[in-house]
Amino acid sequence: MFRYKYERLSAQDYSFLLLETPTVGMHVAATAIYEAGPLEKPDGGIDIDRIKSGVRGVLHLIPRYRQKLRWIPYTSQPVWVDDRHFDIDYHVRHTALPKPGSDEQLKKLASRIMAQHLDRSRPLWELWVVEGLSDHRFAIISKIHHCMVDGSAAVDLATVLMSVTPDYEPAKVHQFIPRPSPASIELLRDEILRRLAMPVTAARKLWSFTREVPDVREEVAKRVRAVGELLGYAVRSASRTPLNGRLGPHRRFDWLEMPLEELRAVRRVYGCTLNDLVLATVAGAVRAYLERRWMNPEEVDFRVSAPVSVRDEGDRGRMGNKVSSWILRLPVGEPDPVKRLETIRAATEELKRSEKALGVQMLMAAAEWAPAKLLSLGSRATRGPINMIVTNVPGPQIPLYMLGARLRKMIPQVPLLENTGLGIALFSYDGTVFWGLIADPGLVPDLPEFVRMIGDSFAELRVRAGVLPAGHGARPSNGGAAATEAARGNGEQSVLVVE
Repeated sequence: MFRYKYERLSAQDYSFLLLETPTVGMHVAATAIYEAGPLEKPDGGIDIDRIKSGVRGVLHLIPRYRQKLRWIPYTSQPVWVDDRHFDIDYHVRHTALPKPGSDEQLKKLASRIMAQHLDRSRPLWELWVVEGLSDHRFAIISKIHHCMVDGSAAVDLATVLMSVTPDYEPAKVHQFIPRPSPASIELLRDEILRRLAMPVTAARKLWSFTREVPDVREEVAKRVRAVGELLGYAVRSASRTPLNGRLGPHRRFDWLEMPLEELRAVRRVYGCTLNDLVLATVAGAVRAYLERRWMNPEEVDFRVSAPVSVRDEGDRGRMGNKVSSWILRLPVGEPDPVKRLETIRAATEELKRSEKALGVQMLMAAAEWAPAKLLSLGSRATRGPINMIVTNVPGPQIPLYMLGARLRKMIPQVPLLENTGLGIALFSYDGTVFWGLIADPGLVPDLPEFVRMIGDSFAELRVRAGVLPAGHGARPSNGGAAATEAARGNGEQSVLVVE
């Protein structure tokens, strides 16, 4: 007789389910644009069957993609079980733009797909294959629930479908044999036994902690301080801005591209990190946007959440989340772009020395023992006092291929949290940094303007650093000219080359 099999969600993974509402979907997404290459059929379409076959050939490497949620009776606690009715045709979907499809049309399609919730009765992912793009291109819009994967792990999963050579073919399809799932009474019994064992488990962990930590008193004090600092942020509200408010059901998606070497050159001049430069660029764009919406940025306490991966090498490739967060004040009231950057650099260096990120880890560890209602309140408290999420994930700097089709662009999308009308995600690939922006059009009806302001903000920093643009420099994906007048405020003429 087979023993049933399931996996319990961690408290952090579960928290992403609890954060969902009818207007807040907690899935991450990406829009990847490929050269059609060998996947283009004689009639100009895309060989969708070959793509499905390729996906089938790697699913054994990512078993979570064939698992769905089950709920423990009377507890609301979810677990992962194999989906014995798994159907790849449901998850790998096929659609088309009217030829010749433009990037603007692709953005509108991605916006609609991002606005739709994933079906919790099935494995929580979708791939949309989009044909009809101009210049012999096609796109894949991927969605996966945040409870399955964090940003750094998503990079590992994406590479499962890709290769560094165009002639790679996935291995022979492995037969999927679902593992037996438990009955509801077995789930409930196991949960009761787990809770009865919790005091013993806690005692063992405490004993192990006292043996492994050299100075227990100092370590405990450090962790208490970390939680205290985090809770201090949670009880102080950030300023209300035009970017914040009750979310509606719709989304808008846009993107921006910058040469990675250009950012690196600017970073070297200022002696900061790429993350510092990204945050300073966002701060300049937010300042300009607030002024455009008739708000004085000098009176605004604007905070961003910057997710920080705590995934070590032993965790790479595993499903689930290993993420902490920094909550950082952006100096949007400072008119000088270099001073904004210096302020952010000092703040991030202080965060590295402090225990704020440790505070999130501590609360998530404690949440493993908390009931669902308390975990739901805690999740919202630790994510509530912010105006925006900004996340940056480094990717491979070499070309990648999927079944021979070369990947040209990979634009990430983050979910919007309650009351945050704009989210920004960055992904660097093959010498280019892709900025993906997702917004609620009810709060941010002019998203292309904010995209332009990001380009302008970076141009200010680049010109002040004396760095010449690499190629065409920072450019909105729609080819529109990036305004550069702000960079002339100090008597310097912008040398940003625009299309």
